Amino acid sequence: MDPFLQQIQDGGVIGAGGAGFPTYVKLDCQVEWVLANGAECEPLLYKDQVLMQRWAKELFGGMLLAMHQVGASRGVIGIKKKNADTIAVLQASLPDTIELLLMEDVYPAGDEVELVYEATGKRIPSGGLPKDIGVMVNNIESFINVFRAAQGMPVTDTMVTVHGEVRQPYTAWLPVGMSYQQAIDLAGGITCGEFVVVEGGPMMGSVTEDLSQPVTKVSSGLLVLPRESRIARIKTRSEQDLRRIGKAACDQCSMCSSMCPRGLLGYPIKPHLAMRALQVSGTNNLSYALAAQACSGCNLCTMWSCPEGLDPSRVCGTTKRELRDNNQLMSPQQLQAKTTDVHPLREYRGVPTKRLTRRLELAEYALTKAAFVELDKALEADVCQVSIPLSQHIGKPAMAAVKVGDSVAKGQLIGRAVPQALSVSVHASISGKVISVSDVIVIEREK
Repeated sequence: MDPFLQQIQDGGVIGAGGAGFPTYVKLDCQVEWVLANGAECEPLLYKDQVLMQRWAKELFGGMLLAMHQVGASRGVIGIKKKNADTIAVLQASLPDTIELLLMEDVYPAGDEVELVYEATGKRIPSGGLPKDIGVMVNNIESFINVFRAAQGMPVTDTMVTVHGEVRQPYTAWLPVGMSYQQAIDLAGGITCGEFVVVEGGPMMGSVTEDLSQPVTKVSSGLLVLPRESRIARIKTRSEQDLRRIGKAACDQCSMCSSMCPRGLLGYPIKPHLAMRALQVSGTNNLSYALAAQACSGCNLCTMWSCPEGLDPSRVCGTTKRELRDNNQLMSPQQLQAKTTDVHPLREYRGVPTKRLTRRLELAEYALTKAAFVELDKALEADVCQVSIPLSQHIGKPAMAAVKVGDSVAKGQLIGRAVPQALSVSVHASISGKVISVSDVIVIEREK
């Protein structure tokens, strides 16, 4: 493997959000463009703004290293026009080969496909990858981690926003493996009765009530919301209920398809046909079900478009799962053949983030910015135990490189990437003693 790519793999760098795709694989290509996604269009999240404001030089450094590796001549950082303070910081030291793409404050501007189209005027092929059109995309934190890994600093912490029903919302570097409970305690605790925690953003995040779960490299937000909130009600609805209600109540108004961001870009996704597939059987069912395959899961149809309060996004997700299980998915070539021109009204159908925030019933929380907090040594010492999964990314889990009873230092290798496989290394996020080794390595701080 190329020495630089080996450094990135050994440093444990993955996409700091989403599915956590290993970054060393993304960098193993030759492209013209390198894009940094700083749009951050999920309401309440603030981590990307903090990273760009405080670690701009490391962001630039990571992008320049990536550009050199992939042979790119153009670097672009996508950021919303509204973030004037962040833009000023970036412009103060912007390298000549990197430019800013100032984006409208709409959802989902941060979708990879949207960013690529806005930056380059090109569309990623249906079922394809950005590199197919000469583009490599990563998020802000990943580029910072690329820079650090090149300096021999592995990934041990991740930037997370904690917001919602907590006393003091904040954004901070948190050690990988820290429990949700500990992260929420740093925000002063929960301020409502029954609650759920949204892992990620309110639009695309999942929900849990298990506060023992660990923060991972892909964690971006922990949003505490009342169990009776609109977001919680929608996200906790059972699959059986969402399909039963959708089958009975969908009136085929097609608003979900009219407002679908991927559909407006010409990709072959029509959520209303996926909803129709719930109501029919036989050969027609398959043709309608295939209209779900190009869904990105942005959730705009569910949280914004549907006047009946149905869940077309999850119906598309469950339909795609069934198509995959039955080997009925279309090939990339078939998907591309169904792709149409960009809709002439696309630019007028962007959903303003402020209006979306109100629709999500988050406007009151949005009045408080989750400002950056530097965890002092005393607070760090309160994190007396971490549980670090060996699998935090797409691909093979790392192989344990320690045993029970071993003393480890922060940054020490505890999980080794699997050779000749899609895999990255894992490192200790605190110094202490290993007390458990399985698919999760538990480290306890020594007193």
